[in-house]
Amino acid sequence: MKIHIDIDCFFVSATRILHPELENKPVAIGGRSDTKIFNKDAKKQTVNFENSGSFVPTFYKAYEESDDDLDAFKDENGKVRGILTTSSYEARATGVKTTMRIDEALRLCPNLIIKAPNMTHYQKLSHELHEFLSSKIPLVEQASIDEFYGDLSGWVEDQDIPNFIKELKDEIKRVVKLPVSIGAAKTRYIAKLATTAAKPFGCKIIQPSQLHDFIKEIPAAEFAGIGKSMKARLNSAQIHTLGELVHRRGTVESWGPYAKDLYQRVSGLSDAPIQTQTKRKSIGISRTIEPLFCRDELKRRVHVLARHLSFAILKLEVIPTVFHLSIHYEMNQKSHKNISLSEIFTEKKFHSICIDLLEQADIQKRLHVIRVSINCSSFTRDSRKELSLIGFNDDKKMQSLTKESQKIREKYGLDILKWGSEL
Repeated sequence: MKIHIDIDCFFVSATRILHPELENKPVAIGGRSDTKIFNKDAKKQTVNFENSGSFVPTFYKAYEESDDDLDAFKDENGKVRGILTTSSYEARATGVKTTMRIDEALRLCPNLIIKAPNMTHYQKLSHELHEFLSSKIPLVEQASIDEFYGDLSGWVEDQDIPNFIKELKDEIKRVVKLPVSIGAAKTRYIAKLATTAAKPFGCKIIQPSQLHDFIKEIPAAEFAGIGKSMKARLNSAQIHTLGELVHRRGTVESWGPYAKDLYQRVSGLSDAPIQTQTKRKSIGISRTIEPLFCRDELKRRVHVLARHLSFAILKLEVIPTVFHLSIHYEMNQKSHKNISLSEIFTEKKFHSICIDLLEQADIQKRLHVIRVSINCSSFTRDSRKELSLIGFNDDKKMQSLTKESQKIREKYGLDILKWGSEL
């Protein structure tokens, strides 16, 4: 059997380890885009390559105790800004939800305790849990910062699994101090659904004979792999639950290979192996900002984001070949552009690419910009693309300069060298 392990309210649970007095109280972790990277007050950034997940940024500023209260989420006018990245079950009981605005959450739950994120602490605990699980289970896959899969086949007999996962759950709480929920099933996909049903701090096993009764009332959107477009297609076919999906095999499979594979996964007929190591396929950076109209300032900020992302790309030692820039405007307007380029990666060239993409993507010049994102993917190690020989020698020279700049930044910090266009 496969098992799925999910940490309950991870960021809150991690905070409670440092602050036991928060047990049984309504607690939430706030999140606010770190726009200080754009000014002279920029805090030293930490680069995260190890774990991903919702609200787990590639770049984050170091945790400071002075920021760890509601005041950290107030702007210069005293207005509370930011959203909730997670909340405790005590807070959820009052109607508080993830991604809710902090000020809205405080109206629902006036005694809600807001804490600042401490990504370094979260990463440390996630690593500890991974190490602990690896000592108990031969094959462990880390799917995100707070989510793991394990394969018990040939390791634990099916009849022993109920006791095994209960003891595992209790031991994790005792040793790592984190509450987890564990689901078990023949496939990883159904095990993940079982975990959701087991929360909080519970265990649930779904046997093949129980599958159809278990999934029949589960909303289709709760299944991993069903996004907005597939959900819309299912709704148009009057398919709203996983049970209805299983009973409409012909309809679903007629939509193509992806839908056919989806049907197999929902039905428990298809599985994927546990991957103990996974390669990063892309890397990006984004920031939500106060509404910005000045295009010169927008261009300067893109240069700042490009410098940070360039640092991460060089640290990963990869050569991206697909570059993507997206802009979110006020009034819910969006635009994006991308380009494929198979050339040696240099910081100077990357800055030029980002500015070119910005100029092409910025089609709503009368609107204020509220978010900018840059993403790089299709690394040469994962594709069959060959690097262009045009300008190859010049690129090699610039690459040497880029590497020297990288060494200086790694030693003295990301902000020690900046482009003139950032000032």
